[in-house]
Amino acid sequence: MIATPHVPPGNPHAVLAPLRGYLAEVARALGVGPEFCALDPGPPVSAYVALDGHLPGCPGRDVALLWDEVHGWSTAVETHSGEDLIVLRYFGGATVVPPPAQLLRFVTALRAAITASGSSRRPSCVPSAVPPNSTLCCVCAM
Repeated sequence: MIATPHVPPGNPHAVLAPLRGYLAEVARALGVGPEFCALDPGPPVSAYVALDGHLPGCPGRDVALLWDEVHGWSTAVETHSGEDLIVLRYFGGATVVPPPAQLLRFVTALRAAITASGSSRRPSCVPSAVPPNSTLCCVCAM
C-alpha cells in the first residue's frame, strides 16, 4: 500500500525513515548492501542503488537503479564522461514503491537482455488531482 502524506512544514524529512527501510529491502533483494545505496531528500526525493555487473549491450558501464517520488524506478548506466546517467528502462506500474521481488525480476530480465521488461517511456505515478505546489512524498506504508 502506498501513502502520499503531506510533509509537515518545519519537518520536510519526516517521511524519509520508511523510505530508508524500503530502500534497504530493495538492496537486500538485489543482493547488494546499504553501502551501494544513496537517498537524496530532494525535492524531489530520490534514491540510487548501484548494481554489480553490467548489462548486455553496455560493456564497461556501471549500472544502477534510480528512484524518484514521481516516476518510480528506472535502470540506468553511467557515462564515461561523468555526465548524467543514461536511463535505459522504466519499471512503470501503478505504484512508485513496488515490492522488492518485482524489482529483482525487472533487473534479472534486463541482465538477460529481455527488452520487453519495463518501458522506455517515463511514467508519472503522482495523481493529476495533486495541487501543483503541494509537497508530497510517496513512501511505503509497511
